[in-house]
Amino acid sequence: MDDNGTSQSSYPNQEAEPGPNPSFDLVRDFFRATPDYDVVMRPELPSAPLLTQQIQEETSTHVISIRPIRQLHCMQVVRECMASSAAFLALSLFALRLCCCHEQDADDGNGVTAIYSLGDSITDTGNLVKEASPGMFETIKHLLPSTGRYSDGLLMIDFLAQDLGLPFLNRYLGKNKSFDHGVNFAVAGATATDPAVQFSRGFPMPFAANSLKLQLRWFKDFMKSSFGTDEEIRRRLQNSLVLIGEIAGNDYNYAFFGNKAVNEVEKLIPEVVRTIIDAAKEVLDMGANGVIVPGNFPIGCVPGYLTMRAGSSEPSDYDSMGCVRELNLFAAMHNSRPSYPDASIAYADYFNSFLALLSNASSLGFDAASTRKACCGAGGGGEYNFDWRRMCGAGGATACAEPSAYVSWDGIHMTQAAYRAMSRLIYRGKYLEPQILNFQERNGQA
Repeated sequence: MDDNGTSQSSYPNQEAEPGPNPSFDLVRDFFRATPDYDVVMRPELPSAPLLTQQIQEETSTHVISIRPIRQLHCMQVVRECMASSAAFLALSLFALRLCCCHEQDADDGNGVTAIYSLGDSITDTGNLVKEASPGMFETIKHLLPSTGRYSDGLLMIDFLAQDLGLPFLNRYLGKNKSFDHGVNFAVAGATATDPAVQFSRGFPMPFAANSLKLQLRWFKDFMKSSFGTDEEIRRRLQNSLVLIGEIAGNDYNYAFFGNKAVNEVEKLIPEVVRTIIDAAKEVLDMGANGVIVPGNFPIGCVPGYLTMRAGSSEPSDYDSMGCVRELNLFAAMHNSRPSYPDASIAYADYFNSFLALLSNASSLGFDAASTRKACCGAGGGGEYNFDWRRMCGAGGATACAEPSAYVSWDGIHMTQAAYRAMSRLIYRGKYLEPQILNFQERNGQA
């Protein structure tokens, strides 16, 4: 924003004339069905014609016919997709799948014997609390020590493990724990890119230095020490599920909360996405047969962001659900929605599953009037019940009487009830593309 509080976003408003903005071109389809997001332009991929051709041709009956294109140009396709202004995560994952996964069969979900998770506070089950220096979390120690989770209860990774018939994942930094059925490497506050990247571009330094690169090294060290040879590691990963993320949110959070304008933060997207794609490729090269990479949430609907924008936004800046359009469009630049027939790498659509949750809040058991309000906070009963100076766990913050009626727990993270609903929408619903999980019936329920 400028000194007058005017948005400096590169997004055109609804009356703007179409201009040379490939990022905008690419997100048109993402919002075509939503009147609140009339983006004006048609989607094209001028900088990635080869990728467009492969997306059009890629079906289970055309895999062999385009293999010569893969062998000659595959990594070029990935680079072209990454260079296409917005560097969309899911389009890049599609290109990566063409490079790495055409000889692997997707696991049917029934054979999953272990889960390995890399990510941030959306998935962390205690690693940050375990490694934090004494006194670092004194203000919230009464909320976290028993579980280490940033919620009032379980997270999506917990519900996924339950649905696959596996025990909850133990944190990597825990001692004397069983890792027979997987490991959780996720650390709250972690970024996809190294903290030095943020600092070199003038963005605030993360409070945690646990980047995706570090977690990937932990993962490799663990696999090597546990299974020894590359062949044994590959055999183990053939029946495992690897989650890479959600991990990019903090790269953008630190920048936005440091008062950076949207058009500045957009410059981070290509490197953030490239880092995630490179990590996915490394995991696939190790022999992984089932990889899930989540996208970004619609951050314009999150109480913390809504509070941040409350003093500088006009009524026209919000959509019909009360979310900030500009921030949701930014989040969409990190995401996309292609299909991946017969793939071993799947895209978890956090963006649209979250919007579906908000749109159907009442039928899912939530208080529709509280979908944009934190359950735990010290916001003085304001519209969002959020105050950056007194977050959940700080003096003066209190929790609501019925967390299960709220979507947001603390203004940034979700409640157990919301995470349960999101897990069902994604892993048992239509927001995992392709659907690589096939849940067995347990206790009479599929």
